[in-house]
Amino acid sequence: MRHVTLIAPIIALENSVTSPAFQQTPLFSRWRPINAARPAMSAPWWQWVASTDSLTARLIAAGGHKHFRVRLLRQGVGWPQQDEAQALGIAPKRYAWLREVALCLDERSWVVARSVAPLSQLKGQRLDRLGERSLGSWLFRQPDLVRGPLEVTTQSPPFVSENALEEKCAWGRRSVFYNGCKHDGLSLLVQEYFLRAMADELDLPSR
Repeated sequence: MRHVTLIAPIIALENSVTSPAFQQTPLFSRWRPINAARPAMSAPWWQWVASTDSLTARLIAAGGHKHFRVRLLRQGVGWPQQDEAQALGIAPKRYAWLREVALCLDERSWVVARSVAPLSQLKGQRLDRLGERSLGSWLFRQPDLVRGPLEVTTQSPPFVSENALEEKCAWGRRSVFYNGCKHDGLSLLVQEYFLRAMADELDLPSR
């Protein structure tokens, strides 16, 4: 699969965002604050969805002897979804860095994730070099990291069918991470969808 990497300088972007994979698609999800969803969420899922520590570390621990892998699905420059732009406080047609991955145990996808950051805020952060390393491996090393409120959805991720992955999602969550000053640093939206495959493997309730 062809992976599109970030291109510098920014004036070269006109020729780097033509792939239809990153064209804007209709608004897909209805996000709500996590506390509003708590009555509908079982206690086992609450432990996963409401956690604010490293999801990678949690998955590795839960998987036991299973091999953990980050599978890079797609990465490049494009327009954010309408709801993603709103969460980041930017215009919908403002260029952003986009990354989609599957977090796999023994090659079975348990979680799929999509991250979005305004291109103008990257300021030398070479996130495109992560490859198949976890974004959390970079994120949780940042000294001034602040995590915004968690929001959740029960809608399926809109991008997995393009990669022949399971679409059924038990829960999805998102939050914006701020590194540095909220108005002058990096804002990074991270969206994580817990798939039914994970529920089956860990014997979790449907919700």
